[in-house]
Parts: sequence; C-alpha cells; structure tokens
Amino acid sequence: MKQLIPIAIVGAGNMGGGMLMRLRQLGWALGVHDTDAQAQRKAVSLGAMDCGSALQAAQHLSDDGVLLVAVVDAAQTEAVLWGENGAAPALKPGQTVMLCPTLGPATVEGQAERLALQGVDVIDAPMSGGPLRAQDGSMSLMVACSDPVWQRSQELLHALSQRVFRVGTRAGDGARTKLVNNLLAAVNLAGAAEAMALAERLGLDPAGTLSVIEASSGQSWIGSDRMRRALVGDFAPRAHVSLLAKDTGLAVQAADEVAFDPILGRLARDAFAQAVQQGWAELDDAALLQLMRQR
Repeated sequence: MKQLIPIAIVGAGNMGGGMLMRLRQLGWALGVHDTDAQAQRKAVSLGAMDCGSALQAAQHLSDDGVLLVAVVDAAQTEAVLWGENGAAPALKPGQTVMLCPTLGPATVEGQAERLALQGVDVIDAPMSGGPLRAQDGSMSLMVACSDPVWQRSQELLHALSQRVFRVGTRAGDGARTKLVNNLLAAVNLAGAAEAMALAERLGLDPAGTLSVIEASSGQSWIGSDRMRRALVGDFAPRAHVSLLAKDTGLAVQAADEVAFDPILGRLARDAFAQAVQQGWAELDDAALLQLMRQR
C-alpha cells in the first residue's frame, strides 16, 4: 500500500526548497518533485518522498492533501498541472492546489476555474521575502481563497509563515497584491542602485553613505539588502534579475488593464529589462547597481 502524504511540493528551488525545509523541520510528511536533479536530491536528503513527476506527487496525496506549486512562472505552472505527467489528472475533489509563484491575475483565475471543474480548490498564495525567510517562516504569504479553504488550511499556512495576510476570497487577488508589492520593490531597488551609483560618482564612500541612508528617510529593506551585497561585488543569485524583470512586466500589464499609468513602475520595468539585455538575467538582482554605474 502506498504511503499517503498530506503535502506535495513541486518546485524545490530557492523558495520551494526553503518552504520544504521549514515544513520538514516542523515534522510534516512531504513529497517532492523538481526537474533539477540537484534540488531534488537535496529535498530527498531532508526526508521528503522522492516523486518522479508532478503526477506521481499528486498520486501520493491523501484525500485532503495539498499540492504546493512553487515554480517560476505561468508556463511552468501550466506544465506542472496540465503538461506531460502533470498533476491535474490525479487530483481529486477535496484536494487543494496552492499556487505560490508570482503570476498574472488572469492566469490564477484560469487555473482556479479549470481545477474547480474537478472539485479541486485553489489557494492563491504568492510569497515574498526570499529563501532565508522561507526557511525560518518569516516570509510573507498573500492569500486569497474561499472561507472553507481558509479555515481548513490554517495549520499549513501558519506553519509556512508567521506573516499570513488574507487579501480576499477572489482567485487572483493574491497575485494582484504581489504585483503591487513587487512593483514597489523594483522601484525601491532601482532607486537604491541609482543612489549608490551617484554616491560613487560624487566621490563618497558608498558603504558609509548606505549606512546614513539606512538611518534616514531614504531607507528601504530591499535597498539595504541588495546594495550591501552589490557594494562588495556579491552577485550570487538569491533572487535572479529575471524574476523582477518578469514581475514588473506583469505589474505594468495589470495596470494597463485598469487604465492606470505607473510612471515609476515603467521606468523600473525598463531598467530590469536592460539588465537582462546586458546578460545578467541569472545574477542576483543586486546587479542593478552595475547598470546604474554605466549611466
């Protein structure tokens, strides 16, 4: 008889891996599937059940189990659920899919509608805070789901995060909230990188200037976090440039759909697009400092 698991995670990279570590530390039984062999081995070494596909991960879920999707974008989410060896055919009424990537609202709505035809619920739950915060449970979760799903998911949600924000019942509202957050994060990061590049050009000590900013009105969490690394040349990826390039594009698209013109958001989107064009897509987004130094 196969072992039943209450949670399966598809996508054990930076954020998915952090959540997996968190749940394992709290004693949760987990299945895991990741197309990256190294990520899969690490997850299995932590005690997760090795699943050879998203389909197999879904097949091992209990009747009230949750499939937690922690991949990068809409295309990967589609593949996880509906592609070859995708999870959807094995999902049953009473089970839940938790969507954690940053997606466009229409993508979330579409997935929720398709899964509802099978009696499968969706938790729209994008996350923010980075891998270390995912590991220690201090990341933010922006949750939209129905009242019954919210009630029965409390233990899981609060195991994953000490900062769970219920932003609505409508599928897509988690995505909308995350896009608003990430657009502001991108604007703050672009501004911090520009300020540090200007400090250098003015002949100031950039690290000392950043210390002043951190104690003054120009402070932002993402500016401090990224610029401290950038100033010592540390661009090892924690959050790739490509992610904020994608997210700012989605945010500006969402703004266009409601006839709102995000002036600073467009500038931030263009800055991240330029960084991708420079070949820095896989670097940490702290690499935006390099772009500003070229101005």
